[in-house]
Order: sequence, then C-alpha cells, then structure tokens
Amino acid sequence: MTRLLLALVFLAVIAAGLAYVSLETTYQGFRDQVILDFPKGTSSQAMADELAQSGVIRYSWQFLMARALHSGKKLQAGEYRFEHSDTPANILDRIGRGDVFFYELVVPEGSTMFDIAASLARFDFIDPAGFLRAARDSSLIRDLAPDAPTLEGYLFPSTYRITRGTTVEQLCVMMTGLFRKHWRDLESSLPQGVPVNDLVTLASLVEKETAVPDERRIVASVYDNRLRNGMSLDCDPTTIYAALLDGRYRGTIHRSDLNSDNPYNTYRHAGLPPGPIANPGLAALQAALAPAETDYLYFVARGDGSGGHQFSRTMAEHNLAVQEYRRATGK
Repeated sequence: MTRLLLALVFLAVIAAGLAYVSLETTYQGFRDQVILDFPKGTSSQAMADELAQSGVIRYSWQFLMARALHSGKKLQAGEYRFEHSDTPANILDRIGRGDVFFYELVVPEGSTMFDIAASLARFDFIDPAGFLRAARDSSLIRDLAPDAPTLEGYLFPSTYRITRGTTVEQLCVMMTGLFRKHWRDLESSLPQGVPVNDLVTLASLVEKETAVPDERRIVASVYDNRLRNGMSLDCDPTTIYAALLDGRYRGTIHRSDLNSDNPYNTYRHAGLPPGPIANPGLAALQAALAPAETDYLYFVARGDGSGGHQFSRTMAEHNLAVQEYRRATGK
C-alpha cells in the first residue's frame, strides 16, 4: 500500500511537472491568424475554451493552470490577434497586459469630418453616422473655441489606433486631445485678441488651398489681406464645404453652389466662414498664426501640374494669370 501511494505521488509529481513545462512550450494549432474578442466580463474559463477551440493553445486547462499560478493578474477585455506559435504562459501575460489588437484610422491633413466618417465605414464596429453626430457637438473644445459650431478643424490629422471597444465619443476625445497638445505648443505665437476659431478657420482654408509647403504662409497672407480690405474671400473650398453641409455636393462646383446662401459660402458672405472647413495640420496652423508679409490679393493654380499657384497684387495681373492657366490646361 505504501509503495502504491509513493508511486501515485511520484506519478502526480511527474504529471504536475509535465503540465508546468507545457505552460512554457509553444504551440500553434491554426493556419493563418486568429483574432479573438473577449468582451468585458469574460470569465477565465470562457477565455480558455475559446483559445483552445481556436488552436491558440492545445488544452484549455493550460490557460487555467497559468491563471492559477498568477491569480493576482487582472485579465483585460479586448480583441487579441494571434499570428504565430506561443506558450500558454505568454498568452496569459499578453491578456494580462492588455496587448490588444488595434485597427489604424488614418486621417490625412485637410480631411473633413465627412471624410473621416467615410473612412470609418470600413470598420464593422463603429458607426459613421454616430461619428458625425458626435463631431457636430462642439462641447469638447468649447472652453478653447467657444464660437466653434462643430468639432470640424479640431479633429487633428494623424494615425489613430482604435479597437472594437472604441466609441465615437472616445474617438472625438482622442482627436481633439491631440489638437490641444499641438495648440499648447503654439500658444506663445497667438495674436492677441484674435479668437481661436478664426485662426483655425483660416488654417483650414490654407490647408485646402495648397499642399506646397512654401506657399502656405503666402496663401494665409492673401486671405489676411482680403479680410483687412473688407473683400470677400471667394474661396472655392468653402463653397464645396457649404454644399457638403447641404448634402448636395456633386464632385464639382456649379453656379448654384456659388449662389448658395449657406453661411460657409464665401462668395456670398464676407469675412471668414462660421467655422473651419477641414482639419488642418500643424504647418497650416503655423501659417495662419504668422502669414507672410505680402500685398497679394489673388492667386490661381499654375498650369504646369506642379500644384503651385501664381500670386497677384491686382485684378489685371490675376486675369493674365488665369488666362495663362487656361492656355496651359485647355480649360
């Protein structure tokens, strides 16, 4: 009896040792990759079962054993991607660290909130229409820009990492938070007495008008000069934005767009539009804060395909530049 008991104890020790060793042994029972989503409140048993059924670990008890050996570790909800063989111990550690799988949302400079919503449409876990509703609520930046009608202009262009748990409200907080970070770095350059919303609005016009770095401050100077002279801005991108707001933009500017009474249409309304027409990047913001010192009042695209513009001081000069553009492009 004593020999049998000793033998059983010996076998139990061997089994326990082998089980422990298996926690540090890699395994891959899947072909490509596995993505598992553990919602908040998922039990350790449920995680273990999903990991085993998906071939991430060989047996569910391995994960439970690793969990028992690290009972103080808090497991994080979220979506996890498994691409190669790994050990049950490492997998537990990943879930304990919250090493969740992120999706990338790329927001280029000059994107509008409508562009961002369109980009969100490729994800099946976040609602583009809900994002637009959240972006129309300016409360997140009201302390900084009380006159801003929406979050347009304050959704800073960048690459954002989002998960299945990210809400549209959280995304807006991330984007406006990054705007605030960059804006703090610019505060020492702020002109006294100029509302933040006016500066960001000007920056959005600059962003939409030129992608040539050396032109940004010159474009800003044109609009600054026109504002000083009481001239209408006659900015095509504002007309496009007005049509977007009205839900009638058809890919090109029509006479009806130029005649629109929408307050964003700067062909019909003097001064800056009520708010930004896009989300400017850092360079455009810097240009709006420090326009070049010029006496230019007009500009038109060059016809050489460079993306640059011809700047003019008088209407006569501008008309000649327009003729050159039409000859070069055949438009």
